[in-house]
Amino acid sequence: MSRSAHPAGPRYADVLPEGHYAAPPADLNTLDPRVWSRTVRRNADGVVTVGGLDVGALAEEFGTPAYFLDEDDFRARCRAWKDAFGPGADVFYAGKAFLSRAVVRWLAEEGLNLDVCSGGELATALSAGMPAERIALHGNNKSTEEITRAVEAGVGRIVLDSFQEIVRVAHIAERLGKRQRVQIRVTVGVEAHTHEFIATAHEDQKFGIALAGGQAAEAVRRALKLDGLELTGIHSHIGSQIFDMAGFEVSARRVVQLLTEVRDEHGIELPEIDLGGGLGIAYTSDDDPREPHEIAASLGDIVTRECAAAGLAVPRLSVEPGRAIVGPTAFTLYEVGTVKELTGLRTYVSVDGGMSDNIRTALYDAEYSVALVSRSSDAEPMLSRVVGKHCESGDIVVRDAFLPADVAPGDLLAVPATGAYCRSMASNYNHALRPPVVAVADGAARVIVRRETEEDLLRLDVG
Repeated sequence: MSRSAHPAGPRYADVLPEGHYAAPPADLNTLDPRVWSRTVRRNADGVVTVGGLDVGALAEEFGTPAYFLDEDDFRARCRAWKDAFGPGADVFYAGKAFLSRAVVRWLAEEGLNLDVCSGGELATALSAGMPAERIALHGNNKSTEEITRAVEAGVGRIVLDSFQEIVRVAHIAERLGKRQRVQIRVTVGVEAHTHEFIATAHEDQKFGIALAGGQAAEAVRRALKLDGLELTGIHSHIGSQIFDMAGFEVSARRVVQLLTEVRDEHGIELPEIDLGGGLGIAYTSDDDPREPHEIAASLGDIVTRECAAAGLAVPRLSVEPGRAIVGPTAFTLYEVGTVKELTGLRTYVSVDGGMSDNIRTALYDAEYSVALVSRSSDAEPMLSRVVGKHCESGDIVVRDAFLPADVAPGDLLAVPATGAYCRSMASNYNHALRPPVVAVADGAARVIVRRETEEDLLRLDVG
């Protein structure tokens, strides 16, 4: 259920109307497989395990808070997307969701391509050995340095986001004696029915070149005239955390219409379209995301139908799942510090992390699940709010949850589906140390992004 965003202030802790909350689950010890990664289990002792390792042992070895990433689950999701779309399409993992050199190597091994949107992401991809021709560079304001590095490396595509960038990329490519493959990102005027801050295809926002008013058609004209560019197709991305395919149908229809106009005006059929990503995942048991094979079949049918109606050859399709791959593969493990009951309202359960490791609840009103994982409990369900340790009243990890009434300091809580955007958007607010990312597979755990230290903070503070 969505909520309207409002400024921080006295309304932040308002009690919601009686009956707003869904009934608590019948058994608080049950772990919904739609929300948790594939290898997560609760063992006979009541302790949750991932990859065969129990969370108590993981917490003792790696500390809390920490992100634990199920490598087997990640790889399985990569294969599911690749197999669903088949050899006639390209799957680009959206690196902004979460990127590390280990993840880049997994992607390369599983046959996926990689979408990056900054110089840092590009550097990570190249340093981990991702072939440059399998990398796409995105971004609404790429610097000259970022574009230069991408062209020099030989990235497979650069997605052009403005009229200025068309000229900028062309000049850099010509100076380097190259012809850079590019796509033009268009805003197609589709409302994705998501939060305002993650809806990206309506005209009043920073991304892309609008179809409205002929701007996208003019961008095509300009790109086709420049020797430094090889225009291969059109890119569209309508938003994030989307469950309804209707928006993609409208987007595909409008993109194909632009391809038709390009053919009629210029006598060429562009060979590629990219319909972006943004497919939703299950953060709670109420979410019902589509499986990759359903998405592939739906998008394939949409594109084939629209091209047939326009008399166009079916272009090569690209998609960009990020959250849909990495989101469900990880959970964040916390230790409970204090439990504060507000009589007649709810109980505040404070953990040793918060908005520095998961800003999404404060930023998007995102909803999450949470479970007591260091033991099982037969206690009655308790309406709870899981909060962090930062000096902000909006420092909320899980706004509304039911936890066992006997939850106590020292217990371990886990928040699932935190693989996407949590570590990527983590901060040092209050000089918090960003948590490690620990990959778990087949009874072994290894750090792939280490925990920050106070020495790291002080090294940057040159004083």
